[in-house]
Amino acid sequence: MKKGIHPAYREVVFQDTSSDYKFITRSTMNSDETITMEDGKVYPVIKVEVSSASHPFYTGKNLFVDTAGRIDKFKQRYQKK
Repeated sequence: MKKGIHPAYREVVFQDTSSDYKFITRSTMNSDETITMEDGKVYPVIKVEVSSASHPFYTGKNLFVDTAGRIDKFKQRYQKK
């Protein structure tokens, strides 16, 4: 491998913002935020909106989220035509 062209591959924490689920894995993603986990180590934290802890396919729950009335906006826009 060429030196100096590859990003740092290190342990990071991915945190699901909707369910507050956290897991440690390795990634090349960067973050300015850090978190101290149960093992006492400090890790960079990457916040995600959906993970296996909150995704309807994995939880078995049907969750209908209408963010900012997108469906209503769509219906109003194409109802006229």
